[in-house]
Amino acid sequence: MRPNTDLKYSTLRKITTVQDIWEKTLRHIRKHVTAENYSTYFRPLTYEGIENNVCRISVDDDFFGDWIRDHYSELLATSIESVTGSKTSINITTKRRQPSRPTRQETSNPIRRAIKRNNKKTVVNAPTFQSNPNYCFDNFIIGPSNELAHAAFMASANQPGLNYNPLFVYGSTGLGKTHLLFALGKSIQEQNPDARIVYVSAEDFTNQVISHIRNKKMDEFRERYRTNCDVLLIDDVHVLGGKERTQEEFFHTFNTLHQQGKQIVLTSDRTPDELSGFEARLRSRFQWGLICDIQPPALETRVAILETKALERHIQLPHDVAFCIAENVNDNIRQLEGALVRLLAYATLKKEALTKTLVHRVLGGTFQQNTQAPSVESIIEVVAKQYGIDINDITGKRRLRKFAHPRSLAMYLCRKYTQASFPMIGENFGGKDHSTVVAACKKVEKAYREDHNLAQELKTLEGKLPKFGR
Repeated sequence: MRPNTDLKYSTLRKITTVQDIWEKTLRHIRKHVTAENYSTYFRPLTYEGIENNVCRISVDDDFFGDWIRDHYSELLATSIESVTGSKTSINITTKRRQPSRPTRQETSNPIRRAIKRNNKKTVVNAPTFQSNPNYCFDNFIIGPSNELAHAAFMASANQPGLNYNPLFVYGSTGLGKTHLLFALGKSIQEQNPDARIVYVSAEDFTNQVISHIRNKKMDEFRERYRTNCDVLLIDDVHVLGGKERTQEEFFHTFNTLHQQGKQIVLTSDRTPDELSGFEARLRSRFQWGLICDIQPPALETRVAILETKALERHIQLPHDVAFCIAENVNDNIRQLEGALVRLLAYATLKKEALTKTLVHRVLGGTFQQNTQAPSVESIIEVVAKQYGIDINDITGKRRLRKFAHPRSLAMYLCRKYTQASFPMIGENFGGKDHSTVVAACKKVEKAYREDHNLAQELKTLEGKLPKFGR
């Protein structure tokens, strides 16, 4: 009947309108955040609709909901307003997934279940986690650059296997990824002394695969990682790139542990999408849980780190001295701590007061090296000069090989020698999409291994960069 047809059409139109609002909102948000942030924070949101100028959004757990409320409510509200033309408030609720296991705490945690089973029998080839007293949550300095990663690791430590599995954190070297791994392991160990926690670097994991294959003991290897493991902590997983047999073992280990609800935590120097030499099925599994990054710490965070590290050595570091060091050493925390140790050692041996003058005298060479590190702009300038073309030709859109080839090399070098993300690099190359930069970098990286002439070109360019030149 006609009324039913109109009702169906009206309902369909309403659904389409609701979908259009959210899709347009997401497109607006995409312009204001990086691709990584968009994928991490906005894709998991479920749009429930708008009623009485209140936009209802649901999430899967309280932690994620609190994070969105604290950091992105304003962006969500302004984006929806830009689409609907009306001021809208945001209401975020938690819509939990149906549990696949009992909800009682003593039975819901897979680690507790494993411990209960293992207490009834002697476990052979069980791992022993050696915690590092220097790496715990209490002495991890939190700032805007790492607060999400810290919160996610804390949540995973309190309920391993239930919140974010796998938990994947990426960032440049020396920013605290290993610190968080050990802190998580230590926290779980304190709560459950019998928990079987395995910490291993990807390089050691590879060496163990090789050794067990050579000695024909792969059953022993698989028992250690798949049967006698409740928490698997893998450091620098990007090292597995190109290692096909090791990836095969890791793939099946990952599947086994994940299916049993065991916690898996991975660190890397790049996102899963950026990992080269990895099978697609493995990269996709890395994206099943939460992906978060750690960026270089801001000035205030660097000052706090220095003052905290000095107090651990029972030394009061003057605030102006801490600022002086932090302003000149900004690549990573490891370099920051190294500079502090050198300064304190010199002051102690020479019995000199900690002053800014002493800082420049002792660390002046370190400061000079840091100021010579290449920037995106300096790399573009070096490449343009080397190929005798204008900077605008590299950052422009012309696709002639004489421009496109240097442009790809410049993008690759920017990614390799600066802290800039793919979206940031794209902005410096005429606003190109991050996927264009990813494709260029992968193309150069692949050709580098096969083309001797290209390898020589890159070597020549690297020799002209500020960090390597003078």
